[in-house]
Amino acid sequence: MSTTALPTEMRAIVCNKPEDYTLETRPVPQLGSDDMIIQVEAVGVCASDLKCYHGAVKFWGDENRPQWAKEDTIPGHEITGTIVSGTDQAFNYHGVHEGDRIVIEQIVPCEECRFCLRGEYWMCGPHDMFGFRNFDGGMAEYMLVPKRARVHKISSDVKPQHAAFAEPLACSLHAVERANIKFEDVVVIAGAGPIGLGAIMGTREKNPLTIVALDMDDAKLDLAKKCGADITINIAEEDAIAKIKEMTDGYGADVYIECTGHPSAVGQGLNLLRKLGTYVEYSVFGQDVSVDWSIISDDKELSVLGAHLGPYTWPKAISLIESGKLPLDEVCTHQFPLEKFQEALDSVADSAGSSIKVSIFPQQ
Repeated sequence: MSTTALPTEMRAIVCNKPEDYTLETRPVPQLGSDDMIIQVEAVGVCASDLKCYHGAVKFWGDENRPQWAKEDTIPGHEITGTIVSGTDQAFNYHGVHEGDRIVIEQIVPCEECRFCLRGEYWMCGPHDMFGFRNFDGGMAEYMLVPKRARVHKISSDVKPQHAAFAEPLACSLHAVERANIKFEDVVVIAGAGPIGLGAIMGTREKNPLTIVALDMDDAKLDLAKKCGADITINIAEEDAIAKIKEMTDGYGADVYIECTGHPSAVGQGLNLLRKLGTYVEYSVFGQDVSVDWSIISDDKELSVLGAHLGPYTWPKAISLIESGKLPLDEVCTHQFPLEKFQEALDSVADSAGSSIKVSIFPQQ
């Protein structure tokens, strides 16, 4: 049992409702019989955080779907921190010790539903998640880590913002796994933001014939090449569908991984794929998307796959980060203290700005 003395109060960002997030003083979490507490070093700001902030239906519901996100919750699900307190039961269960630095998976699986019992924990029925539903996240100086959490150790030599990138990178690697990429494939990845760049990194590990990155920002496309893309196309300046058809003798790409969350990227992907191609959707959309479904069925007989979270990919994501071979200083561009959380959100919202991966450092 840890005997480290912790303060009684901490600073935290609190989600009261859409577009009403406040910096508050909250009690430091109290340990249960099998809990740990971390001092949060960095928490990434995700596009889904932004969509939740702005009230997207996926999070707050409408006449067709129930509300999922909870008010009075501390946001933040891309988390890294150092264990500063915990019980012997918790340390033994997770295989960690006080002083270890960890990263934490987003989902807090119930371990009782049919999905959890089949090992499909990332699709857990209740779907509790740090920073959104029933468990406070990392936009605070300290955070409770319950027994149900899935934690992974990561080197303390890694910069905090790089360690927190384990979450989006693990998600990207899951999208890549879903694509079932083969050596001879031409793989197109839409978007050179954090998830798209992570998908490029992961696809490079699969080493297909050609990796093509699409974006509207030349600087991000330059970074995509550093992450492993062979070819980049600025879709604001070139016809991506025509160029990819030209590259592939008119057939189209074998695999398309959508990482933008923009409705136009969906139809783009369906049109640039070859017959019997594979479409993987990772994004969270802020609005409905309409496409001609006959492209999927009668025209091309496509395999269309979803991808959610990063199950079983965290060890690989951590090893890639610890290897030092990724250009993470150029990916993890902006860091803010807690009191500038609004600037952090606004930086993520500014798609024409210079930010790629934005993080908050609660200890600053």
